Amino acid sequence: MAETWHLRTLLARGARSRVVRAVTALVVLGAGGLGWWLGSPDGVAYPRGTYGMATGSAGGVYERYGRLLKPNVTRDIPGVTLRLDASVGGPDNLHRIADGRDTFGIATADAVAHYAGPNGSRLRAMGRLYDDYVQLVVPSGSSIHSVQDLRGRRVGTGQHGSGVALIADRVLGVAGVHVVSVPLGIDEAPQQLRDGRIDAFFWSGGLPTQGVTTLTGESQVRLVPLGGLAAALDALAAKEDPGARNTQIYRGSTMPASAYPRTFPDTAVSTIAVANLMVTRDDVPLGLVQRMTGAVIASRDVIGEQVHSAQMVDIRSAIYTDPLPLAEGARRYYVSAKP
Repeated sequence: MAETWHLRTLLARGARSRVVRAVTALVVLGAGGLGWWLGSPDGVAYPRGTYGMATGSAGGVYERYGRLLKPNVTRDIPGVTLRLDASVGGPDNLHRIADGRDTFGIATADAVAHYAGPNGSRLRAMGRLYDDYVQLVVPSGSSIHSVQDLRGRRVGTGQHGSGVALIADRVLGVAGVHVVSVPLGIDEAPQQLRDGRIDAFFWSGGLPTQGVTTLTGESQVRLVPLGGLAAALDALAAKEDPGARNTQIYRGSTMPASAYPRTFPDTAVSTIAVANLMVTRDDVPLGLVQRMTGAVIASRDVIGEQVHSAQMVDIRSAIYTDPLPLAEGARRYYVSAKP
């Protein structure tokens, strides 16, 4: 009997020991998982991992901005890696964010207002970044001095599904001009203009855009004024896009001569401006959006040294993200960082 009782005692103790070890393991794992979320020294919880950012075509400002932002995210958000995904521009970026292929991306306000794809109601803005300027580039000796002079010409109008294609189509529409449209992005259009295969090309991007800067160093080109069409373009957006009815999408602005000092003649040019927004979804963890918003604002000066348009990112104006609502995580960042 004593031996039987002793055996039962050992078995019971063993069972209790296994339970204790199992519970301890769960506690350790739980603590590790909690640390995965709460390891940030400022107490802002966020999940680590790799997250996609939709950028744009090679040679464009979106693509360059993403490349410069990536190391800043690695530095400022430990455990988070930004994967850069090429795209054809803002409208494509919105599709990629809305369907979950990417978590972040940049798009112009007109592309946001015009977006009619699935899950559009889930899109949120993290901040207003900088303005895009519509650029119509022609050879310096060209007889094209206005949009009306494009009639019947071969014109690069942006890749299908790009923000450039959207605004180029609208510019030509309000001007009542028909052209031979050639779907080219900034990675191809400058070369085709140099080779004489097109007569002009549209581009919409921050100043300066590397593709245009490179072109001005290799060929004599100039920019055609477009500013007189801004009011008509904004009225068109308000008519066509529900998201544009309560906010100004397009406005007249001026590209300074310093943007592309090697154009000929080297003068300021009136044009159309539209705001860029950093975009995410409403189901992205608040802490991740908060930290990412902080990384974007904190990287302004570093990125601005190479992408001059990024110098315009400002915490006081970043909260004005019409036509998209501000993401809750971004709102928390701006409240915490309020001067």
